[in-house]
Amino acid sequence: MAQISTEVLGDERGTLLAFVESQRAALRETAAGLTEEQAASRPSASELSLSGLLKHVAETELAWLRMAQQRPNERMEGRTAWQDGFRLTDGETIPGVLAFWEDVTAELTALVNSRPDLDETFPLPEAPWFPKDAKVSMRWLLLHLVEEFARHAGHADILRESIDGTKAMG
Repeated sequence: MAQISTEVLGDERGTLLAFVESQRAALRETAAGLTEEQAASRPSASELSLSGLLKHVAETELAWLRMAQQRPNERMEGRTAWQDGFRLTDGETIPGVLAFWEDVTAELTALVNSRPDLDETFPLPEAPWFPKDAKVSMRWLLLHLVEEFARHAGHADILRESIDGTKAMG
């Protein structure tokens, strides 16, 4: 797990990083103790699996990191199927996805901690779902990750409970 390194954990930057990490932890914990097969199962009407959700959130965090850095996203190069972002492929494993995500987390945390101001903005790429010529702040990015991870943590809770009855809250 990446360390949150700020002067004062209770400041805005530390608080936002702590909330992002709390949601990451909620997602990671849903797969704890499961086999690869259990984590890849789809026990609900949804096409989602726990292992696929973990891969998706790790890649989502990387995508936002690369946007903030204004660098290409090497992970997406050559991907032909949208669904491959929601399932493990080509020998991928949960430990491998979690290790990848930990590296992304460390890189994002370092980027956020290196910026003097959370109001610093970066442009969003051209896409039908983004307004034309839009920019977002580092603060917006962190809040968006909290939202994204919290949504998927809820999905993950339902999947885990459907697999073996384990409940996140008791």
